[in-house]
Amino acid sequence: MAFIQDFHLRKGLDIRLKGKAEEQKIQLKSNGKYALVPDDFEGVTPKVVVSEGDHVKAGDALFVNKQYPQVRFASPVSGKVTAIERGERRKVLCVRVEADAQQEYVDFGKKEVAAMDGKAVIESLLEAGIFGYINQLPYAISTNPETMPRAIFVSALRDKPLACDFEYEVKGQEQDFVTGLMALSKIAKTYVGVGKNSTLKSQISNLENVEVNVFNGPCPAGNVGVQVNHVAPVNKGEVVWTLGDPTVVLFIGRLLNTGKLNLTRTIALCGSEVLKPVHADMLVGEELSTLLSNSYDTAHHVRVINGNVLTGRQTSKDGFLGAHSSEITVIPEGDDADEMLGWIMPRFKQFSVNRSYFSWLCGKKEFEADARIKGGERHMIMSGEYDKVLPMDIYAEYLIKAIITGDIDRQEQLGIYEVAPEDFALAEFVDSSKLELQRIVREGLNILRKENA
Repeated sequence: MAFIQDFHLRKGLDIRLKGKAEEQKIQLKSNGKYALVPDDFEGVTPKVVVSEGDHVKAGDALFVNKQYPQVRFASPVSGKVTAIERGERRKVLCVRVEADAQQEYVDFGKKEVAAMDGKAVIESLLEAGIFGYINQLPYAISTNPETMPRAIFVSALRDKPLACDFEYEVKGQEQDFVTGLMALSKIAKTYVGVGKNSTLKSQISNLENVEVNVFNGPCPAGNVGVQVNHVAPVNKGEVVWTLGDPTVVLFIGRLLNTGKLNLTRTIALCGSEVLKPVHADMLVGEELSTLLSNSYDTAHHVRVINGNVLTGRQTSKDGFLGAHSSEITVIPEGDDADEMLGWIMPRFKQFSVNRSYFSWLCGKKEFEADARIKGGERHMIMSGEYDKVLPMDIYAEYLIKAIITGDIDRQEQLGIYEVAPEDFALAEFVDSSKLELQRIVREGLNILRKENA
């Protein structure tokens, strides 16, 4: 029986926003337009292996990782490759596929997971083109099959603002989740982080080589990097694989149980500008116009975010569902806001961490946040703000300073191998200096990876 350990985290911040999706699903009719975006897979340099006009099946590779060609990235649908879009210096932006009316799938064959070893599991994931959905620490990038992990960490707890509850998504798919965990545990010991009220504990606690950890506390307790830091921190020279997106475990389970690639995931259409926040099932790479048509008032200035409000990317109706996105969030842009007397007003309707507004008197009220920064970038203030919302055993402000100054030795001493950009999302939100902390951490990790290559 797996050992269950409880972690109670005190540091963090739960941001209560309006527009949480109701626990009901709408049925969408796809317009047949899909695209796989290489930027969804951090650290991957894509090499396209199809040409415009080619016909592919669901499961056929669209591009591979140039550094590790065995790591393929599969088409979510069968259809015709309509475009390979490139940007500056011929960077691959996306590979577009127009879906067939009748879908065809590559048959990878059903697998008996109990009889497989770790090598067979990895080969199955590589063949089906979903191995690249697994990330790693250090560097917080898509991993490679040539370095075996010390352990694998899965976070089944989503606690970012307006997040799609994984407990809701996994209903009816518990067997696929169990199969996926069993497969991962064949590669290395697997640690699963869940919330205190999770119903999954009883179903996965008896799996061999799987340890369940309960995380109780405010956001970012669900960050896989935070969970790694508390369970078994990463030291220099070590590699752990991470699945901060638990839907990837479902992808793996479906593949092994059916022999076919199924990249369907449950999406929360949320945010204060959404007329009816609900859930929907969509395929990775599906055009967002399918979901966003008539979902909000187009007369308003809005920001559409592919993902959650803290870590997602700005997009539009013409964008495509990200490989790891579990929410599509629509909030006010804020560029048309006209506030009388500006900051001097008491502001009962706006959220403040430091009680700068009187809204803290309103208890657990939900707020309508917009995309404004509300201030300009300035010199870094050593105020301890980051530490209040980052439940990790690192000196966050000193690490950021070391990254900015390019002091690699200092970065290593301060624990850069343990962090991912998303771990600094809340720190970026509360930062008085208005620094783009996630961008700074990502650039620091990229430089460190090149130095150590």
